[in-house]
Amino acid sequence: MNVKAFLDLLQVDFYAGVPDSQLKALCDALMNTYGIDPRHHLIAANEGNAVGLAAGYHLATGKIPVVYLQNSGIGNIINPVASLLNDRVYGIPCIFIVGWRGEPGVHDEPQHVFQGEVTLRLLEDMEIEPFVLSADTTEAELRERMDGWQPRLAAGKSVAIVVRKGALTYDQPVKYSNYNSLLREEVIRYITEVSEEDIIVSTTGKASRELFEIREAKGQSHQYDFLTVGSMGHSSSIALGIALNKPDTRVWCIDGDGAVLMHMGAMALIGANKPQNLVHIVINNAAHETVGGMPTVANQVDLAEMARACGYPHASRVHDWEGLACSLRAAKTARELTFLEVCTCIGSRADLGRPTTTPLENKSTLMTYLSNCK
Repeated sequence: MNVKAFLDLLQVDFYAGVPDSQLKALCDALMNTYGIDPRHHLIAANEGNAVGLAAGYHLATGKIPVVYLQNSGIGNIINPVASLLNDRVYGIPCIFIVGWRGEPGVHDEPQHVFQGEVTLRLLEDMEIEPFVLSADTTEAELRERMDGWQPRLAAGKSVAIVVRKGALTYDQPVKYSNYNSLLREEVIRYITEVSEEDIIVSTTGKASRELFEIREAKGQSHQYDFLTVGSMGHSSSIALGIALNKPDTRVWCIDGDGAVLMHMGAMALIGANKPQNLVHIVINNAAHETVGGMPTVANQVDLAEMARACGYPHASRVHDWEGLACSLRAAKTARELTFLEVCTCIGSRADLGRPTTTPLENKSTLMTYLSNCK
């Protein structure tokens, strides 16, 4: 279905959400139609944040909002859906648009398989009535469903359109860019050179894919790395857990701006514990690049200053190779918690592959290596 027809059928003028590659047609259409406009379209820090925005919109206008998300983000909406939107609490209606990654019978990455299996069940358990949108769903079928949902929405209940791969199309894709010059893959390559045999925990998406391929190209072992798949925003917490329990082993966390914004409270916990062996690096291209490039608010936030406010003893921001080289060398020998924000451009290799090892193999190899670390 063409996304313009899809949006016309929804008859909604406020959207909040977290980008998803399966919803790229929707995301591009929203950017082309509204851009980032607090009256019509906001990209949230996380999916629960989007639900809160939607609730506020409904309270202020009486209108029905849309929240869009990948199904991996359903966990982030469970609390506000159950304790805020539900008709036995405030009865705030919402239309959810959910990208169905890991749909049973459709090949996908390991982190999406179980989530895909339970997607419809989770929505139903939260009393969100789902409708599956396929490539062959007609406008008449969606119109009939939307008409049928009106009494439900009027009663303060929520519904969900679960979008299968290829169900939405759009012929005006958006190209995203910024003015930074550093390339993320080259930054990660340099980190692997400086870190040597230290532990690296990398965030979900292209950063972990690039780290894996860098090791492969160099003929290096993957035993030093934990490639975080799924669980966006939690790589720094994983790194903290390792660092606290292996205090004589340096741990590098390669984070992303979208990921760090998603669960920023982790920075407060890291700053409060101050592990001397942890280096927290945020590669900031102000974009959700892995799922299409839609912007984050990270270009309007001083992440290094936020790290200092959270208690990191040392925090800095770099924009060029000279600053990066100096900061990484200092981090390698520092005896205090270190934060580094690296501003990079948007972009990756067209032939960027995916890890050829499984998450379980990654875990086993890393744990074997960690068992010999102090």
